[in-house]
Order: sequence, then structure tokens, then C-alpha cells
Amino acid sequence: KELIYTESDLIITPIIDNPKIMKQAPVRFDSKALHIPAYSAEKLSSLKDVDWNDFLQRACALLDSTEKNPGAARSKLNLLYYLCTVAVHKEVASRLINSQLFPVLIQQLRAAANWDIRAKVARVIGLLALHTSELGENIPVSEAFILLTELIRENFRNSKLKQCLLPALGELLYLIASEEVKKEHPRECLLVPSAAYTVLMRCLREGVRLFHC
Repeated sequence: KELIYTESDLIITPIIDNPKIMKQAPVRFDSKALHIPAYSAEKLSSLKDVDWNDFLQRACALLDSTEKNPGAARSKLNLLYYLCTVAVHKEVASRLINSQLFPVLIQQLRAAANWDIRAKVARVIGLLALHTSELGENIPVSEAFILLTELIRENFRNSKLKQCLLPALGELLYLIASEEVKKEHPRECLLVPSAAYTVLMRCLREGVRLFHC
């Protein structure tokens, strides 16, 4: 038994923003150019339903904008930077991942032409998965798995992009595993596509250095 297990095997550490795995530049947003109220995480967690819904609608509309000019891209990135800062709050993360914002994030991960936006969307998804304390019914997690897996497969030789996508995939896997421990019966919406495991195993087999240590 002493040969099989080591103490480090029993220690769980986060994937997203773990300095031992990947060094992330500090996230800063411009509150004056945010186009939505720059509420603190504490303020967001205590918003009444009317104010919360208004906040979500404005955030989703900004992310879902089809404008393709540089200003629109900067506005989206600024909003994503802001979401990164509030997603580390457990109550806010739980409210956001269980809201209409999560499908919009998935859509941006699929459709955004700007890879900077896709990278920040993946980071927001990973942070939400890491910090949420509860995952509601009918949240399209399987869709997120499928999309992240496809993007990693399509960009397998681009280690920089994989560094953006793999942490989000890992945090979602851990979230699903945690949810399955809580539930007596597995939910269909939480099933992990086999392709996700295939891609991860391929990464391990290739021995590619995926993260900056």
C-alpha cells in the first residue's frame, strides 16, 4: 500500500489559475468602458431578482452582439475580464453558471472569430466550474464538453490554445465528478462524452508540455 499511494495523491488542487500549472496574467477590467454596472461580487450576490435579471440581460446582450468592429471585440473582452474577477465568489459563480449566461458563453466559445475572446470565455467557464457550489438541472454541460473537446482536437498542435482550453475541460470534469458523488442517480445532462476522455488520453500519450509550470 505504501508503494501504491503517496500523500500528494490525496491532495486536490484547482486547475484554473493554479500557479504550479499555468501562470496567468492579472485580470483587470475598465469599469468606465464596461457598459454594465461594475458591481462587486458581494453586491452581485445580494441583488434582488429584478436587478439580477436586468444585469444578466445586459451582459448576455453585450456578449451576444454580432458587431464585428474592434470596439465591439474590446467591449466583450472587457466584460469577460470583469466576469473573471467576480466568478471566484462562490455565490456569484453558482448564480452565473445556473443562469442564461452559461449558454451564451458556450455560444461565444463556438462562434467568436477572435481567439482572445474564446480564450477568456474558456477561462470564465473554468472559473465558474471551479467555484460553483451547485449545478442546477438542464444546464448544458455536455454541450460545453463537446465543444471544448472539438476545439482541442482541431487545434491539437497549437499548445498555446490548448493551454487556454484544457483547464476549463478539467474543471468541468471535476465538477461533474463532484455532482455525481452527491446524486444517487446520474443525470443525462451531466454525462461526459467519451471523446473528452479520448482527447485527454491523447494529450498524455503525446507527452506534450501543455502548461507553463
